[in-house]
Amino acid sequence: MTDQEQARRFEAIAGPHLDAAYNLARWLTREPHDAEDVVQEAYLRAFRFFGGFRGGDGRAWLLTIVRNTFYTWLEQRRHHQSEVEYNDENIGLHTQENCGDPALHGTDPEKLLLRAADQQLVESALLRLGPESREILVLRELEELSYKEIAEIVGVPLGTVMSRLSRARLQLRHQIEAMDRGL
Repeated sequence: MTDQEQARRFEAIAGPHLDAAYNLARWLTREPHDAEDVVQEAYLRAFRFFGGFRGGDGRAWLLTIVRNTFYTWLEQRRHHQSEVEYNDENIGLHTQENCGDPALHGTDPEKLLLRAADQQLVESALLRLGPESREILVLRELEELSYKEIAEIVGVPLGTVMSRLSRARLQLRHQIEAMDRGL
């Protein structure tokens, strides 16, 4: 296979999943610019090692690389700062899918405001979770991956995915309740 054919094949497999890759990176890094850096590095790594791709789910394969790239990036940052800080400016991250939601058109403005407030509360609570909890929730609830796909991406058994997801949902609920009480 020529280099040009290899590049076209790579683009056909990985290209359609760039939005999902960015969405995962954005939630993990909590910063849009950092997410772009992580996705760019992950995409380069994926291209560099595309010869090792043996078929299967291109989305899960790319998200695995994004996840691993994030943890490498995080480890490098820990050498520069002791802790990744929570940033209130990122509250209000919206997925592209929600911006054009036809169900929102023609809806009562009060309901829209309440829905936006609820979404902001959930996003804020999600950002306060640790990376492991955020990633499992993003992969399942936002990217709608199956438990099997998540197990493949995270590199853990199916039962571990289910228990981590259960713990993450509980943590998210506690965060939301605490924020609702003003804590």
